[in-house]
Amino acid sequence: MELRLALWAAAVLAAGVAAAQDAGEAARSIEVLVVTPLGGDAESAHGQSVSADALGEGRALDLAAHMKRNLASVFVNEAQSNPLQPDVQYRGFVGSPLLGLPQGIAVYQNGVRINEPFGDTVNWALIPEVAIAGAQLLPAGASPLFGLNALGGAVSVATKTGFTHPGTAIEGFGGSFGRMGLSAETGRRSGRFAYYAAGATLREDGWRDYSPTESGQAFASLGWQGASASVNLDATLASTDLIGNGALPVQLWAEQPTAIYTRPDQTENDLKQFNITAERGFSANLSWTGNLYARLSDIATYNGDDADDDDEGQGEDEAEEEDDDGEDKGEPLPATINRTSTRQDGYGFAMQLDRTDMLGVGRNRLVAGIAYDAAGIDFDSSTEAGILDQTRLAVPNGTFDPDAFTEVGADIANFAVFLSDTVEFGERLAATAAARYNRTSVELNDRLGTALDGSHRFSRLNPALAIRYRLRPGMALYASLAESSRAPSPVELTCADEDAPCRLPNSFLADPPLDQVVARTLELGVEAAASRIAWRLGWFRASNEDDILFISAGAFTNEGYFDNVGRTERRGWEFSVTSGEDSRASWFLHYTLLDATFRETFTVPSANHPRAQGGELRVQPGARLPLVPKRLLKAGVELSVTDRLGFGADLQHVSGQHYRGDEANLVDRLDGYAVANIRADFRLGDWASVYATLENVLDERYATFGVFGEADEVLGDDYDDSRFVSPGAPRAGWLGLQARF
Repeated sequence: MELRLALWAAAVLAAGVAAAQDAGEAARSIEVLVVTPLGGDAESAHGQSVSADALGEGRALDLAAHMKRNLASVFVNEAQSNPLQPDVQYRGFVGSPLLGLPQGIAVYQNGVRINEPFGDTVNWALIPEVAIAGAQLLPAGASPLFGLNALGGAVSVATKTGFTHPGTAIEGFGGSFGRMGLSAETGRRSGRFAYYAAGATLREDGWRDYSPTESGQAFASLGWQGASASVNLDATLASTDLIGNGALPVQLWAEQPTAIYTRPDQTENDLKQFNITAERGFSANLSWTGNLYARLSDIATYNGDDADDDDEGQGEDEAEEEDDDGEDKGEPLPATINRTSTRQDGYGFAMQLDRTDMLGVGRNRLVAGIAYDAAGIDFDSSTEAGILDQTRLAVPNGTFDPDAFTEVGADIANFAVFLSDTVEFGERLAATAAARYNRTSVELNDRLGTALDGSHRFSRLNPALAIRYRLRPGMALYASLAESSRAPSPVELTCADEDAPCRLPNSFLADPPLDQVVARTLELGVEAAASRIAWRLGWFRASNEDDILFISAGAFTNEGYFDNVGRTERRGWEFSVTSGEDSRASWFLHYTLLDATFRETFTVPSANHPRAQGGELRVQPGARLPLVPKRLLKAGVELSVTDRLGFGADLQHVSGQHYRGDEANLVDRLDGYAVANIRADFRLGDWASVYATLENVLDERYATFGVFGEADEVLGDDYDDSRFVSPGAPRAGWLGLQARF
């Protein structure tokens, strides 16, 4: 079935490309396929945009870091304390590379959904930042057409082409933590053809002990544009080797701010992605767009941890042998080494028709399309015994746990049909009605037995209605009501047994069925723009039914299970004000007040919580979701002192958050904090500039993530505080050189 669909899509795509060669009318431009089928109009969707120039001038490490500093309602948990492994939150919904989080943000690159199929995770480090032409962050209330997983919203990334970004540039920088980066790009247009190519590499020692990181991306694009059509082929290659040693006991953090608890926690990613997009204009008011892609993603993890009680015997035997040999008179502690390998081969297509007509009341725009995505997944894991050395490195001893081997295959298929109709009633009022039907199947195949076998089907029709009323030129009211949904991922379906929690990202158990999550979002607001200032005040509420959360349980900070916990709600106010364009100065201010709460009573295990009763917590309606701050304040300014010299600064203030595992809100929260960054640029001429950046100028000591664990078994009885935190980076600076030819 999947092969026939793919062949049929390829044939339709080829036919569209062939027909484009003799079309005589200009094509309408649709900026992003499927994700924003209404034309990528961020203003009408009250979304937020990021340009290539803004990315370059802001000097943030990547797209996620830029959104953290500059976009409203975006917050980042640094659970791994690795800058390339951020948990990006938007309005309390998360898009993270880490398994175990309730993923609620859909991310697209040139119309390809890049959430990993095994766990809906987002590997931000695989997006080629140097090749980004622009990106949009759009809330779920803007449209249901974003597709699966867009419970909170969607990020849509468009890349550069030789048509849009001709020329050659190179950039290099270095500084704190041994961080060094180099990137280069080149593009050229020749008649109807154009090419673009870019590459980037980054390495650093990390600011915490034993935490080196390496990453590299390559991107290439080849395009053709005719009078009424275009075709573009792009390829993304990326590879990372990330060490994120994560949370450490608060008492150890107080003594050694750069320390790690146990090590290593290593993740290696390898990505190959190929995408062809075609656009065909049949007339001035009718166009067709389609794409066909393949995405091959391999992820390998290697995690060293202390051992639980069941594994201690093997470690103690190893310690006794070393004592008998006289090689080590100490008492090494038992350890476990968990390895995983995840191969994900995905492919899919999408196509849509866009028609605009004049009706009696005004202009009418109709968008209709279909989308199909599929993936085959192979997952393997194992657990090996060992010991912790004096640096708390888990050293394997060759003894594997025979009950911990896992080999599971999964086949996922998503089919969708979507429709959107926007009608303008005169010059003041516009209304949009939209709907998307999703059908998802998940087939699980246990290759070592039958415990993980499963067949799951999910389907949902998600509607939306939005209106926009212009009060006067430059000022408008907006309102929207939309539904979106997320089917449980394979990792959630195989780790859903509260009686036998699994240790992410490896040990899986039989799969009690989970329900899909349904989010209903209501938004109201007013926005206005004049020549020198623009502002927006909005209110939103997103109510999730059958929300899936990872419930911490067991002896380890990453041990637990997935479960439907009933209804949760995220509601809040957003206020943003930005300056108009000015050659000398620009600025922004964003404020978010967010209440993210559980709305039903339930009980969760939390073995290491200091106030748990029988190892459990009773969560009451109104308790706040862990790791979601209530208040976010951001401000930034760019100043051009002279034609050559410029300065920039930004500030983020974040209120406190509850620890993961404290769903009942019984202990003190993580402290709030404020982080400021500054930068300076000096142009050497028309072709080159040097710059300097200084992050966390005030050297704020803060943590963005917290969880509970047992530190005394590794560090000794004096370490009796069960709180673990992931600290933020200290003050750091870098110098760079950029040249354009």
